Amino acid sequence: MTVTPNAVPVLSSLYQQSVADYWNAEENPVNLRLGEVDGLYHHHYGIGEVDWSVLDGPAETRERRVVNELHRLESAQAETLIAHLGPLRPDHRVMDAGSGRGGSSLLANLRTGCQVDGVSISESQVAFANQQAKERGVDDKVRFHFRNMLDTRFPTGDFQAIWNNESTMYVELSLLFAEHSRLLRRGGRYVCITGCYNDAYGLPSRAISQINAHYICDIHSRSTYFKELAAHRLVPVSVVDLTAATIPYWELRARTHLATGIEDAFLEAYKSGSFQYLLIAADRV
Repeated sequence: MTVTPNAVPVLSSLYQQSVADYWNAEENPVNLRLGEVDGLYHHHYGIGEVDWSVLDGPAETRERRVVNELHRLESAQAETLIAHLGPLRPDHRVMDAGSGRGGSSLLANLRTGCQVDGVSISESQVAFANQQAKERGVDDKVRFHFRNMLDTRFPTGDFQAIWNNESTMYVELSLLFAEHSRLLRRGGRYVCITGCYNDAYGLPSRAISQINAHYICDIHSRSTYFKELAAHRLVPVSVVDLTAATIPYWELRARTHLATGIEDAFLEAYKSGSFQYLLIAADRV
């Protein structure tokens, strides 16, 4: 079991260790190449209309055009999340729960000037993200920590906003929202963008099972999000269905050199109605 210097365990189960191992070893070009465009390594999917002309034109520049377009779409997703965090000031402290290589945290600081703490159970990604913050000269305001988002050990009520960007499927929502509710000050904002299975469809489809196996995760039902938010004093103020907005990203990615083999499962799940891509913003009351 991995422990922090003060002997507080970070990884509390064999499953968490397996997830940490996966992300410590992960060097997928679809994450790394896109981040090289501007130094923001997002580790999530994209939204918006695709400029299909990137597939045309000179073959020798096609790869660069594709990378730039996919990164534009994933950056649009991050901008959408940040826009739902509410008014943030430079003196506000916010948390990126499951911060990956740090792209969303760095972008939030760039847009608002706020102080950001990113937490992740991947030590290699924490080190990478801290190096990015140092290179940008913002390591005094953007810091990444090897901590568990279910038990961060940060002070109660210390945060104005918290977000999860495609990381909730790795944890039990009851435990996650209990910790977020503890950390948020009254009136603070929680935002997540996540894939969830559609209860109206029934049980998770075969395509969702393929996605779970690919990422070693457990996609939750849509109803579970709202049930657990309500149980932990987090009241939704905005719910946006981004499913239609993300399908073009997957259609483009499936036709590029950066395809990983999971694209067809995502497209099947979205188009069948069994899977939804939601943004949920909620206030701590």
